[in-house]
Amino acid sequence: MASTSDAPQLKVLIVCLGNICRSPMGEAVLQDIAKKRGLDIVVDSCGTAGYHVGDEPDERTIAVCQKHGVPISSHARKVAKSDFTQFTHILASDENNFKNLISIKPENATAEVRLWGSYLDGKSIPDPYYGRTNAFENVFQQCVRLSNAFLDDVTAKANL
Repeated sequence: MASTSDAPQLKVLIVCLGNICRSPMGEAVLQDIAKKRGLDIVVDSCGTAGYHVGDEPDERTIAVCQKHGVPISSHARKVAKSDFTQFTHILASDENNFKNLISIKPENATAEVRLWGSYLDGKSIPDPYYGRTNAFENVFQQCVRLSNAFLDDVTAKANL
């Protein structure tokens, strides 16, 4: 693997509102791209709200990932205080979820909490839930770009 034994393992949490569209797609895409790059990282996803706890991703999220050959298997969960110490990076899909994360971030947090788009263009990932299938395709393509930008940044800093 590309990581060294003395370097801390990357543990990344992707966060959206309900954890059925953007964040599980982001989790799947980031994990897939990291694997293809030979990087050993842990990726998970969650929501800032508990609307869908235990649910599988939206069927449109699953369909778009399958269309691109990206494995996806997760169940929705709500962000926990322990996530702020268990992960090295917490990446919010949009400004509202970023603000929610900052507001609940405990004092002992060790994770770097950022808007995922801050690694590329500063843009939020739009919620595709009420959109058509092409909205999910657009989110997928944005997750690919953001995953590459994030991995480029962290691997350059870690000299991986």
